[in-house]
Amino acid sequence: MTFRERLRALPTIPRPGLPALDPEAAPATPHELFVTWIDEAIDAGVLLPQAAILSTADTAGHVHARTLLLKDVTADGWWFASQSTGPKGRDLAANPHAALTFLWPVLGRQVKVTGSAAPAGPEASRADFLARSDLSRATGLVNHQSEPLASQEEYVGAFAEALRAVTADPELVAPDWTAYVLTPTEVEFWQAPDNGPQTRLRYVVGAGGWTSGLLWP
Repeated sequence: MTFRERLRALPTIPRPGLPALDPEAAPATPHELFVTWIDEAIDAGVLLPQAAILSTADTAGHVHARTLLLKDVTADGWWFASQSTGPKGRDLAANPHAALTFLWPVLGRQVKVTGSAAPAGPEASRADFLARSDLSRATGLVNHQSEPLASQEEYVGAFAEALRAVTADPELVAPDWTAYVLTPTEVEFWQAPDNGPQTRLRYVVGAGGWTSGLLWP
């Protein structure tokens, strides 16, 4: 069997038993529908339902993508955090346009959030960092994200030193740690069917607030 054949033979979205998306019953804002969907993903036992792919681009138009964890959803937008000096932070400082993509195959669902991301301020950034585990805080304190590394031993030493620092001082915060909020202009919900057509529902924000409509799959 060729590699292509192996890929095509892999199972995709499980059927039957998928939930439905009724556009007529959808709430007025995408935030409400998203919270409902992620609650249902949690109840279904989806692994890391809060994981999303963040897509950014620099001023030259080069696109970068990585997986991160969603921290909150409010009327302001979708929240995540990172180093402002890392690749994500540099991209967003130069070009705030970004997208978050969530995929929950067990439920046959995908959500794409498109808009602009901006720092949420020092208080929100500090609170996000201090809410993390000591291991996560130590990772953030090392702060050489995506820089060339001479050896794994060098990182092990830096991480151990950072872990000692955050353990000794529960209030210690990485200086460049930044909470971001992605304020959406569009949010798209995709639902695979049990047996029938797909459903794509897009919310778009305008001067009068959110409107929604269907898209061709």
